[in-house]
Amino acid sequence: MIKLRHVPLSVLLVGLLTACGARAAAEPGGPETLELRYQGSAGAVTFPEFAEELGYLGPVKLKWIGNTISGPQDIQAAATGQTDFGGAFNGAIVKLAAAKAPIKAVIGYYGSDKDSYIGYFVADGSPIKGPRDLIGKKIGVNTLGAHLEAVLKEYLKRGGLTPDEIKQVELVVVPPVNTEQALRQGQIDVAALSGILRDKALRRGGIRPLFKDVDLFGPFTAGSVVLTERFIERNPNTTKKFVEAFAKAVEWTQTHSREEVVAKAKEIIAKRKRSEDTTAIEFWKSSGVANKGGVIDTREFQTWVDWLEREGEIKKGQVRAEDLFTNAYNPFGGTR
Repeated sequence: MIKLRHVPLSVLLVGLLTACGARAAAEPGGPETLELRYQGSAGAVTFPEFAEELGYLGPVKLKWIGNTISGPQDIQAAATGQTDFGGAFNGAIVKLAAAKAPIKAVIGYYGSDKDSYIGYFVADGSPIKGPRDLIGKKIGVNTLGAHLEAVLKEYLKRGGLTPDEIKQVELVVVPPVNTEQALRQGQIDVAALSGILRDKALRRGGIRPLFKDVDLFGPFTAGSVVLTERFIERNPNTTKKFVEAFAKAVEWTQTHSREEVVAKAKEIIAKRKRSEDTTAIEFWKSSGVANKGGVIDTREFQTWVDWLEREGEIKKGQVRAEDLFTNAYNPFGGTR
């Protein structure tokens, strides 16, 4: 079953109080907070980083405090006040909300389409052909309790496996940059790969797709960025500025050529001077965000609310999809 560590209420309260410190703006009516702490991704550029570079975010500035490879960890960091915002798979957001974390999704930031998808790959000579062949096998994922695990278990369920049989499929947490190597060395039987790492692995050859998340769900926005409700309440102008800038950055990548996006990403990586390799950026194709400017659709949460209820991970009616997000700050999304 999908697991997401509960965050103690005492930790949440301490973190939230810390997060709402006195980083006040000098301009009356302007952003209440002029600095937003966040976690990045090595060798990649996030939408807030695009927004800052494109001039959409000013006068608010970003403060990078490190990198993350896990959505659940990223939104927990936001919930506990270690960062001001974080992003994760929508199912992980549902779980954290069910654990009473006072968070609100404000914009979609990644998804799956024909160019950007999660693929589950096996070696060319592997005997694995379908869901039942995965019983007793090891599947490499970036983290537990998130997109990769949820999609895999939906695939197994649709393939007719019983809950007991699904438990026999072993999930192995592997850093994304090491997943391809682990598959080729036989340490795992299936590798979940996406984006640049997927395309580089396919270019090298010797692997084949078993299935893709878009095979199961079609094109969809899979993950959202969250803020705490307390942050939104105390920083309405900053929230509006942040989401507007984020949405404009999403829309910019949706309306500009791949070459323009790649060139801008390379500029950003070079400027931040974190000793990163930019060659992987050449493989960027799309963010997979389904709606203009990252507008959130209710079904992008309802799908996972329903799934988690069926799995017994949350109680029926415990979480309402429409309570998990807002498009009120998104210039492309109306007032909800």
